[in-house]
Amino acid sequence: MSTPTAQLLDLTARAAGTTDPGALLEMLQAGHTHWCAGVAELRAHIADRCATMSDQEVAKACTRADAPWEPGATREEAVANLAFSEWDRSPAAIAYAELATRAAELGVCLAPG
Repeated sequence: MSTPTAQLLDLTARAAGTTDPGALLEMLQAGHTHWCAGVAELRAHIADRCATMSDQEVAKACTRADAPWEPGATREEAVANLAFSEWDRSPAAIAYAELATRAAELGVCLAPG
């Protein structure tokens, strides 16, 4: 089975060569599914990694990732913010942004309208 990152990279490469809006919509829908799976996998990994860390260590990790632990946030929210911060810099997230940009160039998006 292929990883969400591999799937997103493949979809992005395929999208670069198509001008068919219907095909781009299908790729974007599949890409969204892989994006969600990738975020979920990374969030679970980071939650596991943070499970043995003190709150202070988690706060430091958040600060290093430019996802500070905001006042009033729970530990779970801080870990989620850390995951999203790390995800946003990943090749998979960058590939999905490229896929969405390519689709938008042809007027395709996931939002109804």
